[in-house]
Amino acid sequence: MTVQLQKTIPASAIAITVVDAARLAQLAPTLPAATRQWLQTVGFTGAPDSHALVPDAQGKLAQVFAGVARADHPFALSALPTALPEGRYRLSDQGLMVGAEQAAMSWELGAYEFDLYKPRRRAAAQLLLAPGPDAQRGVALATAMAATRDLVNTPAEHMGPEELAAAAHMVAQQHGAKFRQVVGDALLKKNFPAIHAVGGRASTRAPRLIELTWGKARDPLVCLVGKGVCFDSGGLDIKGAEGMRQMKKDMGGAANALGLAALVMALKLPVRLQVLLPAVENAIAGNAYRPGDVFKTRQGHHIEIGNTDAEGRVILCDALAYACEGKPALVIDLATLTGAARVALGPQLPALFCRNMATARQLVDLGLQLDDPLWHMPLWAPYRAGIESAIGDIVNTGRNAMAGAINAALFLEYFVPESQDWLHIDLFAWNDGARAGRPVGGEAQTIRTLLAYLEQRFASGTAA
Repeated sequence: MTVQLQKTIPASAIAITVVDAARLAQLAPTLPAATRQWLQTVGFTGAPDSHALVPDAQGKLAQVFAGVARADHPFALSALPTALPEGRYRLSDQGLMVGAEQAAMSWELGAYEFDLYKPRRRAAAQLLLAPGPDAQRGVALATAMAATRDLVNTPAEHMGPEELAAAAHMVAQQHGAKFRQVVGDALLKKNFPAIHAVGGRASTRAPRLIELTWGKARDPLVCLVGKGVCFDSGGLDIKGAEGMRQMKKDMGGAANALGLAALVMALKLPVRLQVLLPAVENAIAGNAYRPGDVFKTRQGHHIEIGNTDAEGRVILCDALAYACEGKPALVIDLATLTGAARVALGPQLPALFCRNMATARQLVDLGLQLDDPLWHMPLWAPYRAGIESAIGDIVNTGRNAMAGAINAALFLEYFVPESQDWLHIDLFAWNDGARAGRPVGGEAQTIRTLLAYLEQRFASGTAA
């Protein structure tokens, strides 16, 4: 850990003065003339994610000035851990006050590197903070987000359905949750035929439905469902090379669901938690499921396969049906489901589909407030005609490329009873460009917003 929680922070730790342009202008007259001149010489203006190293008379590092967009930004300090010289640092009370949660989370995530195969370039600088619930929460958030990133970043060779189950089992053990899985042909015996159709035929890696349960029986049930396609070739409707390149990330929904679950358990929210991760590899072989095939699902509906590359919604329909059997207070599914959502909203804005407009507005506002955004898109009922099948109950693709994300959401909605409170989040789970604390690669998206929503809604252990 690069954040160290210590009751006594030594004066020898190098002070970091956090400023923006306005605070720097206010502070400048109170600074020693030499410091003021040095900041002017190096051109430090307090711009976000910039910093200036200030030497003492012997040429040693005496102080750091760090620029931020806002002191309460979740990635306020993320540019510093791998940019500052190795050593121990503390926050000065001269500049803007960065809260302990933001400081801990932003520092830890600023130090994040995926180093399973390639050694770190250097050790990150350490930040010393006083212990307390806010600092501990910041560390917990960063830990869950880093674990989510690691799962998405791990190549499919080492993150197949079995390995994803092992990761879920580890999370269950850490938090005292119950773990079970239905594997391979047992999916047919336990009535999960859609999951088996995608992952149980062509792939040599056995599909499975992973399940974690946690909490007290008297608390409201919340179910998290995460799409766990550990690699997506597209099946017989094979993807092109460019589209297949990053398909190790197609289990990003499962990774984010597991990250959110870890936070719910670590922070001991008063809910009863069920986590369902249908985990498969969408592979190609002579016995692969085909365009035009029709399968009966757990719910009893027959789905026609319009395209084998729309497999995520096929495995999710069984998991959602199972989730709804327990009549939970809330079902949330997270999935890297459609390229259409990325075309509409880009990589940084997950698409939210929700039947309740007030809930959608609350989530969008929370996301903007927490800098963990998502954007509401419509479950536009007239488009249901586009996923009607002539030979089955429903087809897994629309009539054309238009409204692709909506068609996918409407397909999932078909398997969720009208009375069931449900959120569907179509996310990218990936940073395609580097920003402070957010390197290129796997990403935890919306889990801070969803955590805050769950905390607000179930604060007393009863559904709001």
